[in-house]
Amino acid sequence: MRLDYLTIFPDFFAPLDLSLPGKAADKGLVEFHVHDLRGHSHDKHHRVDDTPYGGGAGMVMKPEPWGEAFDALGVDAGTTVVFTTPSGEPFDQRLAADLATRGRIVFACGRYEGIDQRVIDHAGERAEVREISLGDYVLNGGEVAALAITEAVVRLLPGFMGNAASLVEESHAEGGLLEYPVYTKPPQWRGHDVPAVLRSGDHGKVAAWRHEQAVRRTAERRPDLLHPSQLDDGTPIVRATPGDAGELLTLQRACWVQEALANDSLDIPALHESYDDVRAWLDVWDTWVIRRAGRLVAAVRGRMEGEAWDIGRIMVAPDLQGAGLGRALLEHVQRVAPTEAASYVLFTGEASARNQRMYRKAGFRIRPDLPAPPGAVVLTKPRR
Repeated sequence: MRLDYLTIFPDFFAPLDLSLPGKAADKGLVEFHVHDLRGHSHDKHHRVDDTPYGGGAGMVMKPEPWGEAFDALGVDAGTTVVFTTPSGEPFDQRLAADLATRGRIVFACGRYEGIDQRVIDHAGERAEVREISLGDYVLNGGEVAALAITEAVVRLLPGFMGNAASLVEESHAEGGLLEYPVYTKPPQWRGHDVPAVLRSGDHGKVAAWRHEQAVRRTAERRPDLLHPSQLDDGTPIVRATPGDAGELLTLQRACWVQEALANDSLDIPALHESYDDVRAWLDVWDTWVIRRAGRLVAAVRGRMEGEAWDIGRIMVAPDLQGAGLGRALLEHVQRVAPTEAASYVLFTGEASARNQRMYRKAGFRIRPDLPAPPGAVVLTKPRR
């Protein structure tokens, strides 16, 4: 495999000579080639950026140096060009395994406010293009992301790992679980013991213990991995991020205006929340959303209250209500409840007949014996 890096900071890639990637290069399993993008800029200051059309803060990387660099590198149909960008598809182990099958990858490491869109469009006319994000946050440039993707990809190449079995047992491998806890000598350290089963010599019990620990850890930390959800058309149900707060506020107000009309009351907390309020509850509620054509159209949230999984804010855009999105979200939020949840609880308006009908079909029952917010009813369901 050959990996090329186009960057204005070539020194960022010195770590490629270290540790296992460096050894893999020495063995001929992979080639690393780092290229300074400024070498394809011909003014006396070697500028690679300019002000954005339409105005706005920051600078945008110019197309001409990128085009010349692609020409010089011979980027063609046998090349995969990776643009590292926070607006790309999320990077995960599945994508790492896919990229590990490529013969050549060129990393285009952007800076400033990003790369002129025409560069990406042009690259797509001559090669395979993948826009990839490490996660829902912003870095100063694409170099760190390119290094992280490189390490995840090249370690999957045949012959890279001394013990190939370690690739199967680690987090996000074939079983999709997080890795179990690991221990080494000494057997006792500062009041902490290695679990007895790992010192028993019984390989069957060890394997069972490790699987149980992997399932437990995944359920506690990443329940979405145990219960990946999507709609019938393949649309995924994904975790919300702080960047979704604005759209959630818009969706929330649209939905609770309907609730206010149905219940003849404006005394509904969700109707009066601000953007800052939504940002605040995103920090304490596990929240999932559905997007259609880039638009946030539905959401739900949940959190533990004692031994119950508290479900709330099931929201579906008014123009899509009746299409099954609310039902899908209700099923999803129950599946991802923590293992310690013994029951589910939610509330809705006393006059919200449509909501109550959906909840009853899902097995929830009204509990007049439980305190409810003004104008609302509480429904619960035992966890089976």
